[in-house]
Amino acid sequence: MAPTDAFTTRPELAGTFGMVASTHYLATAAGMAVLERGGNAFDAAAAVAFTLHVVEPHLNGPGGDVPIILATAADPVPRVLCGQGPAPSAATIEHFDGLGLTLIPGSGQLAAVVPGAVGAWLTLLRDHGTLPLRDVLDYAIGYAEHGHPLVAGVVGTIGAVADLFRTRWPDSAAQWLPDGRVPLRHEMLRLPVLAATYRRVLSEAEAAGADREAQLEAAYRAWYEGFVAEAVDGFAAREVFDETGHAHRGLLGGADMAAWKASYEPTISLDWRGVTVHKAGPWSQGPVLLQQLGMLDALGELPPHGSAERVHRVVEVAKLAFADREAYYGDAPEAYAALPDLLDPEYLKARASLVGDQASAQLRPGGPGGRTPRLPGFLALPEAYADSGELTDAMAQVEQVDSAGRTRGDTCHIDVVDRRGNLVSATPSGGWLQSNPTIPQLGFCLGTRAQMFWLEPGLPNSLAPGRRPRTTLTPSMLTRDGVPVTAFGTPGGDQQDQWQLLFLLNHIGDGLNLQAAIDAPAWHSSAMPASFAPRKRAPRDLVIEDRFGDEVFAELAERGHRAVRSGAWSLGRLSAVSRDPATGVLRAGANPRSMQGYAAGR
Repeated sequence: MAPTDAFTTRPELAGTFGMVASTHYLATAAGMAVLERGGNAFDAAAAVAFTLHVVEPHLNGPGGDVPIILATAADPVPRVLCGQGPAPSAATIEHFDGLGLTLIPGSGQLAAVVPGAVGAWLTLLRDHGTLPLRDVLDYAIGYAEHGHPLVAGVVGTIGAVADLFRTRWPDSAAQWLPDGRVPLRHEMLRLPVLAATYRRVLSEAEAAGADREAQLEAAYRAWYEGFVAEAVDGFAAREVFDETGHAHRGLLGGADMAAWKASYEPTISLDWRGVTVHKAGPWSQGPVLLQQLGMLDALGELPPHGSAERVHRVVEVAKLAFADREAYYGDAPEAYAALPDLLDPEYLKARASLVGDQASAQLRPGGPGGRTPRLPGFLALPEAYADSGELTDAMAQVEQVDSAGRTRGDTCHIDVVDRRGNLVSATPSGGWLQSNPTIPQLGFCLGTRAQMFWLEPGLPNSLAPGRRPRTTLTPSMLTRDGVPVTAFGTPGGDQQDQWQLLFLLNHIGDGLNLQAAIDAPAWHSSAMPASFAPRKRAPRDLVIEDRFGDEVFAELAERGHRAVRSGAWSLGRLSAVSRDPATGVLRAGANPRSMQGYAAGR
């Protein structure tokens, strides 16, 4: 057990009115202002999200995606609101074969899917919010129109792709390189075109009359059938230079946007140590968290907090769960059919029995329900293997973007709870400023989520028109005795459900409070195939914060792990909020790493 009085970088917040936690302090403040304005958790979460589009544009944007898990005071059953758009109708494996590509590039037009984030937030506001759209959009419009101080991550990202912008993507250069230069940290940067886009959406919404729901429906039409869709359609016809070294036209059209709607679906859940853990389905990587918890339980009592034995066991379980992800997850009927067998306690017990004293370098999917696993053929090729340390994902560093705009997938996260008992967890991402050229009429760019598809037919995650890419985005919610109690999550691509596992082990398993569970030293494996181009894996790499003692590193080496030392405060950007149904006390914590995330509440 870990000490329950462990040092924390900041206090766990406690109050009774409302709590907001996110990956940027300005967005958190916007959400808290909406609660003070009389809005509920859903109004606040949407205000946070639209503000994040402005202040964390290297991590998410209006052209990106978001899965949301929500529970309302009136209906405590958690549900998923899917803001992950699908592949366009023209996106076929045959099209990419004709271009001579074996992987979908990680930057440029070819990787764009229907941008689902804005549709999801407008749907959430329509169905569960209380405030007019203007009250929610005010903060994002203000920061875009009048400027906001840039954080280091934005500056570093712009610097990494500045030459690409200057030579290949002039519309991006016009927006992100004031006077042709990389902006400075804390410099005020205005985004007037994005502000004008939001203002036009708001104008068209309010032209629909005073009825709040009618306004939100009109805003949705403006985005998916009106001027935004028209601009996207025209932009996709342009050839854009991408990481392949060539220029390609896009596949996404206005008709694809008009055909899509944000949708609700049940969560996937697992009972664990007195709580029920809720995740999105196999079109996300969410079920791997449940598989890991089930396997760890099958192995009995956890080794001591902070020990090499615990690190080893958790990493080896992660390798098994993520191998199953690669063989069985995706937005396909066979993925949903496999899910009950993947979460069957006997199957998880059998999988857990594969964990030995030594680190495994194999990618070992199981056979749930007697199935025969099939992995993408690419994973057997030499180019699927990374050099040691190549995949290190230290969140304190900004060099996660290369000069061609390829991104390994950083993201944002939002958690909100209000005094009524409404609870929301969301993980917005995609539409990064570096992923595609800025659309000059709109002030934002399209995402590149299609890079997560495989171009090999017959896999659950094979590219197909209308299919969602198997996203890494994976918010979480806990219920206790059927009542929602905690919302949490983190950015971090393939690491998200490894870092969230550590949070649960710290918080539920060891009894640490929210902030202490977030602050505790972290690690992750790089053994699983990356979801982002170029889809590599480092079978023995264990990325671990330096706060562990030398004896831990020595024992991990003896067990066959290749420890990649990260910074002392570098891995994970978790946030969390909670509500005690018995007392009404609300709590929150946020990540201190990168000195950007914050929680607020009273």
